[in-house]
Amino acid sequence: MATAQLSEGEKTFIIHGIMEDVRTDGRSCEEYRQVEVECGVVSNTSGSSRLRLLNTEVIVGVKAEMGDPSPSHPNEGRLEFMVDFSANASPEFEGRGGDDLSVEMSTRFAEVFRTQSVLDLVSLGIIDGQCCWILYVDIVVLECGGNLLDAMSLAVKAALANTRIPKVTVLKDSEGGEDIEVSDDPDGYSTLNIDMVPLFVTLSKIGQRHVVDATLEEECCCSASLVTSVDSSGKFTGVVKKGTSSLSNESLHEMLQATKKVGIQLHHSLNEVLKEVGSNTSGRGFLVG
Repeated sequence: MATAQLSEGEKTFIIHGIMEDVRTDGRSCEEYRQVEVECGVVSNTSGSSRLRLLNTEVIVGVKAEMGDPSPSHPNEGRLEFMVDFSANASPEFEGRGGDDLSVEMSTRFAEVFRTQSVLDLVSLGIIDGQCCWILYVDIVVLECGGNLLDAMSLAVKAALANTRIPKVTVLKDSEGGEDIEVSDDPDGYSTLNIDMVPLFVTLSKIGQRHVVDATLEEECCCSASLVTSVDSSGKFTGVVKKGTSSLSNESLHEMLQATKKVGIQLHHSLNEVLKEVGSNTSGRGFLVG
């Protein structure tokens, strides 16, 4: 993970400010930076988005391709995630510096989207046991300024909302086999229902308090963090604790409640933007907190 170089005095300044609910950029502890979202920004994809969280920037492209379904789920399609870190995002990502983090984050997204309740994977099936739609979700980190996982999940949800999947017809041939006919009608496509797609919300414990949307400098002062995935109703679909410091039951309860509140606000704000944008290329910012 990208890190910032801070002196002990700078760390103390950040921690003391957070204790007073005042962060170095003027935000309160449970306030997000402004989020800017664009959809349909990559022309050779089925759907795409670009998201900027001040100095964290992510671009996501989704490609729908036909392939073989999983043997364990022969009537479903699937998603495959790949995270790539631009060397321009941080000097630490030069060469193979971001490989381990790429695998970790790709795996985390794959685990969240594995369940049927997140997306209707059956709708991505074409011929049971033979053919399905595979959505290749490529996430590219262009700039890393803190709270990377949360920003990536916002961009993924926006890209999936923008994704168009061509309509297909399965035809019987003269020998009893099946042929797939893909519609060439520009308006002949279906979209994904993203209502239950969760977002990652990370809370960082700094001193005796916790903050959402930590900057790179704040992450250097973090002793422990709680990474959760939350759906639009506030239901947790995953919780992971990171860091060396322990969390008391009281701190854990407070952080989970804050995560639920912020998660619901994030979903609402993003959904409002996506409804306004629709499937067209457009940019729009919003604030949470």
